Amino acid sequence: QVQLVESGGGLVQPGGSLRLSCAASRSIVNLNTIAWYRQAAGKEREWVATINSEGKTYYTDAVKGRFTISKDNDKNTVYLQMSSLKPEDTAVFYCNARRYQGMSYRDYWGQGTQVTVSS
Repeated sequence: QVQLVESGGGLVQPGGSLRLSCAASRSIVNLNTIAWYRQAAGKEREWVATINSEGKTYYTDAVKGRFTISKDNDKNTVYLQMSSLKPEDTAVFYCNARRYQGMSYRDYWGQGTQVTVSS
């Protein structure tokens, strides 16, 4: 079992930056992937970025060049550095951890943190 706690959300002006954190209750070394998702009001949750156990990173096109996902294994924490924020980035951001178990996997989710981009 892994508990995930997101933090770092808030209100920021367009063009600004925020860094989100996802703190895990146990070591993240054995988690296969950790990802950020977001859900805007009235829309479905969408994938934003992933970092795998080897440190490889992947991004949805909408955030490439603006967001950076990283992790600190010693702190059991994953970060999402967001810059050049746009109003359309406004959403609740969720942290997801996935651990594969044979042919299946188990997902863990945090409670989310609100990011609002507005002037």
